[in-house]
Formats: sequence, structure tokens, C-alpha cells
Amino acid sequence: MRRVRRSAAGCAVTALLVAVVVAPAPADASLPWGPQVTLTESALGGVHGTSPDATVRNVLAVTAAGDNLRVRLSNPSGTALTVRAASVGLQATAGSPALERRSARPATFGYRRGVTIAPGASVWSDPVRLRVKAGDHVAVSVYAPGAPVGDHDFPPPETHTPGSFLSSGPGDATGDESGGAFGTFRPGTLWWVDAVSATSLARGTIVALGDSITDGYGAVGGGPRWTDVLAGRLEAQPPHRRLSVANAGISGNTVSVQPNPYDPTNQCCGPPAPQRLDRDVLSLPGVTYVFLLEGTNDIGGGQYAPPAPAEQVIGAMREIAARVHRAGKKIVGATVLPMCNAAGSDREATRLRVNEWIRTSRTFDAVVDFDAVLRDPKDPTVMYEPWRNDCYHPNAAGDRILGNSIPLEVFGLPGYGRN
Repeated sequence: MRRVRRSAAGCAVTALLVAVVVAPAPADASLPWGPQVTLTESALGGVHGTSPDATVRNVLAVTAAGDNLRVRLSNPSGTALTVRAASVGLQATAGSPALERRSARPATFGYRRGVTIAPGASVWSDPVRLRVKAGDHVAVSVYAPGAPVGDHDFPPPETHTPGSFLSSGPGDATGDESGGAFGTFRPGTLWWVDAVSATSLARGTIVALGDSITDGYGAVGGGPRWTDVLAGRLEAQPPHRRLSVANAGISGNTVSVQPNPYDPTNQCCGPPAPQRLDRDVLSLPGVTYVFLLEGTNDIGGGQYAPPAPAEQVIGAMREIAARVHRAGKKIVGATVLPMCNAAGSDREATRLRVNEWIRTSRTFDAVVDFDAVLRDPKDPTVMYEPWRNDCYHPNAAGDRILGNSIPLEVFGLPGYGRN
């Protein structure tokens, strides 16, 4: 479920005097400038190479309106990450590195322009005075030459595409609004930036915790990911009912703690879901609901890990749900999609057992039966062909079906069901 990767060339740089972040505290949803929710997310998969002497302009679409933006930079592992400068602005037009005129704002961290982030740590910027509406593309530019590249890299969906631009020359280009310092768009590649939050009238955030089906792999044929479809439906609700959506999908991720099936270094696909739950879900501002869609990679197995038994997958889901509940949040479970496993095979038996447990165990606050939505009525071991990209992934039409199939009642919106 993961098609892996390349890395950036590196160079050494002279260290600056900056604030050192050893163990930053989680963001608080009730900060002095108002309640914060998470507007977008790009859960980091691992560390790949070293940053050249260049500026990276990351572009992410937000799913709700807000102001007092804060961005989170993370350093998943490796060595210390020294950021010399960062900025936040609004992308002028899709596919362009240019920013809207006078939208660029320097990002500071404890009122300093530079920050050093310890391995495994994250840091939130101070609030940036910038107002956004749902669907805006926020550009977060980071200059961190010689730093380990903690990134999110995946074959991107065709719309609402996250990605980045790399400057063509050395030096700090974080303040360049014209975009002239930057090269072409690299869809699906983000460095260091893993969340954007804001003061918002939205009443909370849904975090979609998942693998490549949530990440957007295979959403081809013209259309957004299922999480983007869901976000659009929520944005159409009355203002006091709206929720933002944060996509914490990582291609190749597993729901249980095990060696990754696709990469023996465990750097391709993020830590297993229980190990990244705090970083990618519980530490985010304003989280009220978690939507769990995982298990395909565990059940399918790969070159570096055998298929997992049902007990392992169920145990991991039970642990995640318990931790979410202890944190005072609700969790919605989704059934595992068909995987082209032959009827009667061990893998298909495992998938069916896991799905029956999801439907009947009452572990989750609500269940959405994605399996029933996309399976072929003539052969329930496969997805319906017009909605399938490959054996594991829906295409864009399938993603739209999934996003529209979710009853909004599962998020406390009575009377607002499927589209």
C-alpha cells in the first residue's frame, strides 16, 4: 500500500543561537487568544535525507475558517532540527509559489525567528495574524539548511493537493511573495509542517487516523479524498454545527505495533497507529472526534511482515479506542475495505472477523460500514469496479462515495445524514 521514495541532498551549516525545544507541551485548545481547532494536518512518515541550503514552501488546504493561525513543525527522529526562519502566507493561485500580496507573515517561536527542535519533538509557532476561510491554501515556508528532512510523501490526489516548492538558490526565501525564488510544484511532498491550527467558530476537529486510503493514494479520476468530501459537507452546515477535518493518514501505516510490511527501516510509513496516536491525534488543538480507518496493511502483510491475525488487529483498535476515550474524545470506527483476498482464504477470514468485531463490539461510539458501501454486490471480496483504483484503494469516485456515505449524526449532528 506504499510506493516508496527518494531523499534530498545535504550540506552542513553553521549553527545559530536559537531557542532549544526539548519537550514542547501539547497545544491547548483554550489559549488566551481564543479556542483553537486544527484546520489541517500532514502526519509525517519518517526522516529521509538532509535539507540543502534552500527554502521549502509547503502548501496545505484548510478545512474551516479561522484567524490567529499557528503552525506546528515536527522532527520525527534522527538529529536536532534547526529552523533559521519560517513564514506563513496564502497561496495566490493553485500550482503557483506566489503568495497573495501582503499575506506573508514571519512565524516566530517563543517570539524568536529561529528554533531548534529535538529528535522526536514538535513546536508550535506563536499566533500569526492571518485570516483564512475553508478551502484556502496556506503556504508555510521553512528555511532549515542541513536539517534532517522529516516529511510526508505520497502519490497525491488530484484535487486539494498538498505539496511544496523548493527554492532554486541558497539562502532564506521565506519572505518572497512573488514566488520567483521557487521552482515547480512537488505534489504530495511536505517537509516538517504537520499541522495548522487557528482560532475558529468551528466547534471542534475530526481527526481521520488512517493509512493510504485516508492519505489519498489512488484517488485518481478527478476528485478529492474522502476526508475532503466530508469537510465540504461539514462546511455546508450552519456555522454553529461546523467541524474541521484533519487528515492523519500515512500511506503504508499499520494499526498494530509490528515491523512495517513494506520497509525494514520503519521510515516509510510512520510509526504504527498506537505509537503515533499522541503526536498525530491527541495533542492537536480542538479534537472532539477520531475517525479510525486502518487494518488493511496489517491484514495484507508484505515482504517484511506476515499478515497479522485478527486478534492483533482487534487488540490494537481496542487500545486506540480506550486511549481516545480516556482523553475525553469520541471515536468512530470504519470497517476494513475489500482487499481482493479469495473467499475462504486466511486473509479474507481475518478481514471478515475484524469487521464483525468493529460492527458488534460496541467499542466505538459509532460505526461506519465502509465495507458495505464499496464492496461489489456480486463478489464481496472486491470493491465495486467503477469505484476501485486497485485491490486496496478506491479511485476518486470511490472516495466521493465514502465521503458522502458518512452519516453526520456520528459527529453529533442530528438530522444531518448522508448526502
